[in-house]
Amino acid sequence: MESPSIKPPASDKVTISNPADICIIIGYFLLVLSVGIWSMFRTNRGTVGGYFLAGRSMTWWPVGASLFASNIGSGHFVGLAGTGAASGIAVGAFEWNALFIVLLLGWLFVPVYLTAGVITMPQYLKKRFGGTRISLYLSIISLFLYIFTKISVDMFSGAVFIQQALGWNIYVAVIALLFITALYTVTGGLAALMYTDTVQTVVIIVGAFVLTGYSFAKVGGYSALLAGYRSAIPSAVSSLDPQRYNISPDCYLPRQDAFSLLRDPATGDLPWPGVVFGIAIVAGWYWCTDQVIVQRCLAARSLTHVKAGCLMCGYLKLLPMFLMVFPGMISRVLYPDEVGCVVPEVCKEVCGTEVGCSNIAYPKLVVSVMPNGLRGLMLAVMLAALMSSLASIFNSSSTLFTMDIWTRIRPQANESELIIVGRVWVLCIVAISICWIPVVQAAQSGQLFDYIQSVSSYLAPPIASVFLLAVFVRRVNESGAFWGLIGGLVMGLCRMVPEFWFGTGSCIFPSNCPFLVCGIHYLYFGIILFLCTSSLVLLISYCTKPIDDEHLHRLVFSLRHSKEERKDLDWEQEEAGRRARREAELRKRQRNESESVAEEEVKSGICGQVGWFSGGDSSGGGKVSPEEDAPEASEQLPDISEVPVWKYTVDANALIMMTVAVFMWSYYA
Repeated sequence: MESPSIKPPASDKVTISNPADICIIIGYFLLVLSVGIWSMFRTNRGTVGGYFLAGRSMTWWPVGASLFASNIGSGHFVGLAGTGAASGIAVGAFEWNALFIVLLLGWLFVPVYLTAGVITMPQYLKKRFGGTRISLYLSIISLFLYIFTKISVDMFSGAVFIQQALGWNIYVAVIALLFITALYTVTGGLAALMYTDTVQTVVIIVGAFVLTGYSFAKVGGYSALLAGYRSAIPSAVSSLDPQRYNISPDCYLPRQDAFSLLRDPATGDLPWPGVVFGIAIVAGWYWCTDQVIVQRCLAARSLTHVKAGCLMCGYLKLLPMFLMVFPGMISRVLYPDEVGCVVPEVCKEVCGTEVGCSNIAYPKLVVSVMPNGLRGLMLAVMLAALMSSLASIFNSSSTLFTMDIWTRIRPQANESELIIVGRVWVLCIVAISICWIPVVQAAQSGQLFDYIQSVSSYLAPPIASVFLLAVFVRRVNESGAFWGLIGGLVMGLCRMVPEFWFGTGSCIFPSNCPFLVCGIHYLYFGIILFLCTSSLVLLISYCTKPIDDEHLHRLVFSLRHSKEERKDLDWEQEEAGRRARREAELRKRQRNESESVAEEEVKSGICGQVGWFSGGDSSGGGKVSPEEDAPEASEQLPDISEVPVWKYTVDANALIMMTVAVFMWSYYA
C-alpha cells in the first residue's frame, strides 16, 4: 500500500500570519536586543572576569531568573507537554526534584566553588586533584553533551514548534534564531545573557500562564481533564483491520496511573525508586556541577545572593507541572486523533514520524486555542525559551573551551585573545549545530524528554559521583577520581551504545535489544552506575597516597572557612601560564608604543568601534580591572561571610520551600 503524504491536511493547519501576531513577535525581538545593547553599555566586557562572570556583580533576582530561563528551553515545552500527553503527570517529578537539589547547589556546593576561586568546573577539579587529565576529560565530555544533546534537543523541539506555527522551512527559521542568539551572546557576554534571561523569564511565565488559562477553559476545568484524559482514545483504532494491525490496547489507552506521581517500581514507566533516587543523581549533576548553571551562581555578588537566587529558581520550578505537563494532557483530550495517534500511517501524515505525535501537543494547543495576538505572544515565548537556553549553552561552552582547552594549547594567550577565541568558538558551535539538524530529525522519533533524560542517566552519574566525593570527602585523590570517571564512562557506554544500535523501540515497534542489556530502566541504571563509580573512586583513593591538607584549604566543604595558605597542586602550570601572558602583554605594549600616530588614528576610527562592539578595547590589550580579573582573583582570600539577618532570612525561606515541595509531592503521589 502506498504511504500517504507526510504533510498534514490543509484544513488542520493554522499558521501565524496576521498583523497582530507579527507585531508582537517583532516587538519581542526589539525588546530583547534593546536589553542586550543596554547591558553592553552597563558592563565591562573587556576582561575575562567581566565577559564570562559579569564582573561578579549580579544581584539575586537576575541570578534566579537566569537559572530558571537557562534551564527552561523549548525542549521543556515540547518534551514535558509531549510526555505528559503520552503518560500523565509523572514527568513533572523531574521538575519538582529540582526544588531540593537547587538548595544543595546554593548551600553546599557554591560556597566551595567560591572559596576555590574558579571560573569553570574543570578548573575546580584541577585545583582539587592536580594534574590535567581529569579537567581535560570533563571539558571534552561537557562540550560533547552541550553540542549533541542540549543544543540538538532545543533545536529539534524549536523546529517542531516552528513547523506547527509558521509553516517555515526548518533550516531558514533555525539559522535565523541561531544568528540572533549568537549575536547578543558574542557581543554582550554573561551580563547580557543574565539581563535578557530576566526579561525572557517574565515573557515565558506570562505567556505560559495565558495558554494554561485558555486550555483549562477550553477543556472545561480540572475535573473535566481528569475525566476526559482517561477517555482520550484516537477514533482510528475503532476501525482497524485486526488482520493487518495487531496493536495492543496498551499502546493507545491512557495509563490508569496517569495522575500519580509515584508509580509501580516494576511496571511503571517512571518507577518510584528511580523517580526519588535516580532523578536526584542526574539532577545533582545538572544543578550542582554543570557549567551552564553554576556559572550563573558564580556571577553573584555574594553568597547570600547566590542562595536567594537559588530559592527564586526553586519556586519558579513549581510552575512547569501546571504550565507544561497539564496543558500537554489537555491537548490529548482536545485532539486525541492527532496528539494520541497510534496508527503508523496516520502519525506519519500528522507529524512526519510513525511512532507517535505526542511531541506536537504543546504547539498544537498554541496554534489552535490561542486568539490572534496572543498566538504571537506564545511564539515569542517559545523563541524566548529556545534563545535563552541556546545562548546560555553558547556562553558557558565558550568559557569551557577558552579557559580549559585553549589555555593548554596556548598558555601565553593574553586577555584579548582569550575573549576572541571564546567568541569564535560560539560561531563554531552554531555551524556544528546547523549541520546536526538532519541527524536530530532522524533520531528524535520517540518522546523527547525521555531521550535526553536517558542519555543523561548513562553519562552523568560518574561526574556527579566525583564532584560529590571531591567536595565532601578529603581522602579522595586524583587516581581514584580519574579511574572512577573512566570506569563509569565505560559502563555507561556499554548500555548506551547497544540501546541506540538496536533502537529504543516503541509500543508498536518493540526494540530487539537484549533484555539483559536494555531491560533495566534508565533511572535504575543511573543509580547502579552512581554507586559503582563511587565505590571505585573510594577503593582506589584509599589504596593510594592521600592529598595533604595544605593542598585542600578552601577546596573541600569542611575546610571552606580555612584562612591558611593553600599550596595549589597546579601552581606550576598556573604560574607558567601567568608568566607567559604577562610576557605577551609586555611585547604587545612595546609594539603598540612603536606604532605611528597615524596608524593609531585609523585604528581608533574603524577597528576601535569594532573592538568596542565585541567587548574588547581599541588596543586589543584588554584593560584589566582588579575586581574583574578572574584568574588573579583566586590569589585573594575569597569572602563567603553573610550578614546574619539575611542569612537567617534565606535559611527560613529554604525551609518554607522544602515544606511546599513535600506537600506537592505528597498531594500528587
